[in-house]
Amino acid sequence: MRVDLFDFELPRDLIAQIPAKPRDSARLMHVADHISDLFVRDLPSLLRPGDALVVNDTKVLPCRLIGSRGSTKVSITLHKALSADTWLAFAKPAKKLNLHDVVNFINGLEGRIIEKLGFGEITLIFNKSGQELISALETSGFMPLPPYIKREHLGSEGDRQNYQTFFASKPGAVAAPTAGLHFTPNLISAIEAQGVKLIRITLHVGAGTFLPVKVEDTDDHIMHTERATLGIEAAEILSAVKRNGKQIIAVGSTALRTLETAAADNGAILPFSGETDCLLPQDIGLK
Repeated sequence: MRVDLFDFELPRDLIAQIPAKPRDSARLMHVADHISDLFVRDLPSLLRPGDALVVNDTKVLPCRLIGSRGSTKVSITLHKALSADTWLAFAKPAKKLNLHDVVNFINGLEGRIIEKLGFGEITLIFNKSGQELISALETSGFMPLPPYIKREHLGSEGDRQNYQTFFASKPGAVAAPTAGLHFTPNLISAIEAQGVKLIRITLHVGAGTFLPVKVEDTDDHIMHTERATLGIEAAEILSAVKRNGKQIIAVGSTALRTLETAAADNGAILPFSGETDCLLPQDIGLK
């Protein structure tokens, strides 16, 4: 598919810089036989008993770090964990960094460059590992807000809460699954009161969020892989929903990517845990 088919004009004043309050007061377009302008809080009226709503429970890490290598200020955005202490990252200015350089961050956190991959991407090994490293990111890092959200400096403390979904529980994402940002406890209660099953999957949003598509045709675009998990119980429930002729509604593209990756050729939803590079929706009969 030609990439230019996705081009459209979006006025800057229509790009929200802070969440709607309450979050479920954000607008919702319902496309069926006709188009309806609704609010996210109206979602329960579009669902039916026995349907399943699939949400992503990944949690965004404050994975943007500001450090120094000698007198050079360095901005690092982590985008994929390779092990308990090693991450792929984008660095600025990458040209001033060399193999084996050590970048110093606050609170004693250090990262050594063990690989330079081109286009500003590096591999860092830290002096902290596992939960100790996650805790260091929580105290030393900043939320990796997308470029269309404008902030002075590195953002505000409120961004740490605003840029997480209600479902966020499993740390690992470097960007929020944004469709989930519009849900509130009251909305979830109303959805479950409709007899709709809430299914949690996990996809840790990664580098694809940051990288522009530079090709003319989507067939030539190489997607970075992302770690996804759809558990046995979730797969059993979703398969039963399909057998009963009910709807499976994915909240956002990350939930949809996970479903597509876990789907068998006949449309059955299978357990899955691994990497996905799924790019475009396939006709697997989820509705």
